[in-house]
Amino acid sequence: MVVRSPRVPKRLARWGCSEPNKKLYPCGFRHREQRAPPEDSTRSEQRLETMKLSYTVIFLLSLATTAFAREQSVLARVTSYWASEGSKFASTGRRLRPGHCAVDPKRIPYGSKVVFPDAICTAVDTGTAVVSRKAARLCGRTASQLKAIVVDRYFETKREADEWSNAHSEFMMLQVVPAGARSEPAAR
Repeated sequence: MVVRSPRVPKRLARWGCSEPNKKLYPCGFRHREQRAPPEDSTRSEQRLETMKLSYTVIFLLSLATTAFAREQSVLARVTSYWASEGSKFASTGRRLRPGHCAVDPKRIPYGSKVVFPDAICTAVDTGTAVVSRKAARLCGRTASQLKAIVVDRYFETKREADEWSNAHSEFMMLQVVPAGARSEPAAR
């Protein structure tokens, strides 16, 4: 005969279980219910404060990345254009001058400094051939050249543009310094 306490249901007592917090499964496996210990409020508050601090740090770092943006190197197919080839005004509304260049604004933001081997140009213009990277796709031989961006450098005359194009290679590594960066670019 099985002795059972008044709190134990009959079916548990029938299976030989005398404790109310034990469950006996049909396969005969006994399982003791485990309850989580009650959390004290100081531990919960510490977790909340740690979480707040980590989110604050992540947010501040995301803001700081644009403020401390450094120059980056990109492989570019460099082409040239001149005043009589099109409009005398850039797509940003500024009058074109030597020292300006056309870029894809999604890759290089307007106002960025593009460092060439002999000069520093400001990105102020764009064009369909620059955005579609037509020049890189047509004359690129390697995979990196086919994926290169296109930078179109502005010159006053066709003669200046041709002289510069003949003196320099079609593909070159350029430094790009975002607008508002703290470091000033230096010509190489």
